[in-house]
Amino acid sequence: MLLAFAATAVAQTAKHPLTAKDWSTLRSARAAAVSSDGTILYHVTFGAAKGPTQSEWWTIAADGTHAAKLELSDDFSPFGFVADGSGLYGAWKVNKQPQLAIFPLTNHKASAVPSTLVLLPRGVQSAAASPDGRRFALLADSRPPDALQEVRHVAAPDESSLYVVNTDGTGGSWWCAGLKFIGQIAWSSDAGSLAVMSHLPHIGNHRESAAIDVCSATDTRHVTDIPNSAAGLAWAEGGKQIAFLSTKSDVLTPEHVWSVPSAGGVAEDRTPHLQATAVALAGDPQGRVWVSVGHGVQSDVEEFRDGALTPLYRWPEGVVDGLPAMSEYERAGGQIAFTVADPRHASNVAVPDSQELRKITHEGDEQLAKVDLGPVRAVHWSSKQGTALEGIATFPAGYVEGQKYPFLVLPHGGPEANDELRLDAISRVIAGLGYVVLQPEYRGSTGYGAEFLAAIYQHFGDRAFQDVDSATDYAIAQGWADPNRLAIFGWSAGGFMTSWTVTRTSRYKAAIEGAGITDWEPFLWTSDVSQFDYDARWTDEDPDAFRKFSAVAYANKVTTPLLILHGEADQRVPTFQGIEFFQILAARGKTVRLVTYPGSPHFPTLWEQRLNVFEEIADWLHKYNAA
Repeated sequence: MLLAFAATAVAQTAKHPLTAKDWSTLRSARAAAVSSDGTILYHVTFGAAKGPTQSEWWTIAADGTHAAKLELSDDFSPFGFVADGSGLYGAWKVNKQPQLAIFPLTNHKASAVPSTLVLLPRGVQSAAASPDGRRFALLADSRPPDALQEVRHVAAPDESSLYVVNTDGTGGSWWCAGLKFIGQIAWSSDAGSLAVMSHLPHIGNHRESAAIDVCSATDTRHVTDIPNSAAGLAWAEGGKQIAFLSTKSDVLTPEHVWSVPSAGGVAEDRTPHLQATAVALAGDPQGRVWVSVGHGVQSDVEEFRDGALTPLYRWPEGVVDGLPAMSEYERAGGQIAFTVADPRHASNVAVPDSQELRKITHEGDEQLAKVDLGPVRAVHWSSKQGTALEGIATFPAGYVEGQKYPFLVLPHGGPEANDELRLDAISRVIAGLGYVVLQPEYRGSTGYGAEFLAAIYQHFGDRAFQDVDSATDYAIAQGWADPNRLAIFGWSAGGFMTSWTVTRTSRYKAAIEGAGITDWEPFLWTSDVSQFDYDARWTDEDPDAFRKFSAVAYANKVTTPLLILHGEADQRVPTFQGIEFFQILAARGKTVRLVTYPGSPHFPTLWEQRLNVFEEIADWLHKYNAA
């Protein structure tokens, strides 16, 4: 009897490696907004066996007490608190269009209906409250609805203009009516005007550029033109400057802090020697400028002041994920909230505690306590070409030092992005199959300075490939990887790297490509966003430049069994990219399998499709990379 009880106790406490099903139900939290009284709004998300990601909205006091779930309608998406904290303003679907509305927080019943403040022809894209709490600035398409929208779609640039309305829904009007492609806005401290950043539309332009104007109810004042991509916007130095992110590089990734006199002038790079990447920027009603900065596989939040960046908050075990949530109102007490993440926990909400951050939500902890998570390390090596590189190595549960394991190299998407020290579901699930997984931060990754980032321009297929392949060399040299059981998998830009790699080498026993670019020439003109960060040469003038790194041109060289996964509604990397490569490989008698997901965008949003992605990956690895 005693032995039976002991066996039962062991079974109840035994841990298991993270599986795709674990991931599908894992809860995580993200800080969203802060009320004037310091109450924090946060967003909890988790998956399911089927259907889309589930969503809950909660409020919590800054000391971690009084957590309360809000019974919001699924048709209401909060943007922030109203000035007195008595409600949330956000987008409420009216006749399928998102319109500005306020949801009262005095009634949390599921049947409560928000009060609609304004009805615009094509709905509302985003909204921001003025610092005095008297008005909302909305981004919206000012054109009348297309009566034939359900019949046909006309290829034309998306539009976004500025509409300002009182918080009671009265006095609405279009400001700076001539501006049609606005991307970012920022209220001035006196709430009398807005800084506005516009971007050239994707359709009809071959180069990236932006412009900044200052808008009021009666005037449009042009501030500067930016001959490259730009993002983020904030008033700085007491309103004398306007700060934003931009770049001088060809890869079109805003990565330095710039500023321009608000009276007008030439913009200046204020962080020219930054050996990191400024990822996001925003201001607060007190005039502070906050910047999220990537330092390799970690990130922190810094303040831009007096022309320099000063580190403020970091999460030692992992990353501070993005900018802080804060109140939009000048009367606020200054409470802020952060989202933090690390390799052993889901993302959660944290608040400042002296000079440190203290976590006040613990979503996912109970579930992860039942999971055996292997070690995760930030690692460093140099490629054969002498490039110093960083990566994240994820080891299987029960990892034994000195033992060789099946190995998978996992290049990230972007490519102007990076992997971070957080709970990475893909790495963890594959490690759960008994693999060592290495995520290399190849040239073109953010977090390592402008020169490292720009090195990928016109060199994705050689420099980045050399870096990714060197990660496999490193894993073998460390004794982690069994050289006879090597695999590669990537999605999007990482999918390109996979498809390209199998045309260059036969060292991998199995390869999996998700939504990858395989034919560069048509890709540049059919993606839903500008893609000239890869190569801005004209495809009709120099087609060989794009054929040079197109896997479809070298299909005859492929010997590695290749699994291709692609969403059927993918507009970022159109589905024909996967189909074309599959058809060529199949016609040549190569070992290839194509799986497409009906209705899926760039990565599946339905959890039954996400789970099938991992079933396909596990089956492919078991079939072709087994001992």
